[in-house]
Amino acid sequence: MPSVRSVTLGFWIGTGSRGESAEQAGLSHLIEHMLFRGSERLTSLQIDEAFDEMGAEINAGTGKETTSVYARVLDRHLERAVEIVSEMVWRPVMRDVDAEREIILEEIAMYEDDPQDKVFDILGEAIFGSHPLGRAIVGRAEVVRETPVEAIAAFHSARYHPRNVVIAAAGSVDHDELVALAERFGPRARRGSEVPTTAPAPQRSVRFETKETEQFHVCLGGPGLARDDERRFALRVLDNVVGATGSSRLFQEVREKRGLAYSVYSFLAHHEGTGQVGLYLGTRPENLAAALRVVGDELARLQRDPASAEELHRAKENVKGRTVLALESTAARMNRLGSSLLSGVPLYSLDQLVERIDAVTREDLASLVEELWEPVSLSVAGIGSDEARFDLALAPFGGNREARAA
Repeated sequence: MPSVRSVTLGFWIGTGSRGESAEQAGLSHLIEHMLFRGSERLTSLQIDEAFDEMGAEINAGTGKETTSVYARVLDRHLERAVEIVSEMVWRPVMRDVDAEREIILEEIAMYEDDPQDKVFDILGEAIFGSHPLGRAIVGRAEVVRETPVEAIAAFHSARYHPRNVVIAAAGSVDHDELVALAERFGPRARRGSEVPTTAPAPQRSVRFETKETEQFHVCLGGPGLARDDERRFALRVLDNVVGATGSSRLFQEVREKRGLAYSVYSFLAHHEGTGQVGLYLGTRPENLAAALRVVGDELARLQRDPASAEELHRAKENVKGRTVLALESTAARMNRLGSSLLSGVPLYSLDQLVERIDAVTREDLASLVEELWEPVSLSVAGIGSDEARFDLALAPFGGNREARAA
């Protein structure tokens, strides 16, 4: 990207909560934290001081299927950034583990106290059950607290190996130079091991957690499309119509016309072999039944009429616009490169992306609505102060017709 003087650099590792057993739940996230505790040559303070001196940004994140460590630096500091991030990723030293355990336990407690975040994890459990995709990425407190240091180090060694890592960069960067830096600061030879993944069995369930809150926090959703499914372009257009924008049906009908929620939107996610669609709303107890009735009406309308000609045109233009705008960001380009290469998803050119979005038809949307958005097939998750009120409000979605997990 010749118009910028910065580089966004990312190391993408093929490990996340999906690749963990119940006894390992949270180790991917714990190791992400531990990378910042220092390497064989650098202490945690030295890492912080180096990036501060460069005026750079560094962060990391753990997902369902990937972990990423990324930095944004001036182009003249790229060599130093590759050196430090390589040290963190390839050669971490498991020092100060107990202090980092306490930090993550605080993070878990923070999520437990935030119903607007936790309800998404409850929805994951409702859709995927005991499958690892149904677990919270942050992990289980007992695993974080009790896993021996040796087991944490072994988990890292098995997953952080060259065949399971992609290095990506975007901005003011030369490809051959980056390759040379990756080789110079790369790991000592080791193969690691493959992490098997299994496909979750589809299910429909209702889950509720009683908590004294001012609002009810509600998610509805179900299985979606795999990350390599070519219909994902049509699904993104459909998501735009359903609730992803200010002009979407849910936002207009629930919030703008009736004032039944401040936050209401739809969302989607893609994984290997499966995915997820869903919607969220937060509303006061007195508005819960009315809000969910409107959501039910809109999902029923979606079955009859997935999009008008005007809605389809607007949604396609919005998706194209957001795609183009995102590609002006070095971080977005790096994310696209790293995640696509790691997952084996084709890297389409901008023209190819636009072509696929333009090709979406109303019939494509109708097929996806029938497969993914049937109201009585959706799982439901809720957090609030009154379970009985929640049950009564579920009438538009077939009620609580499945046994709820304790």
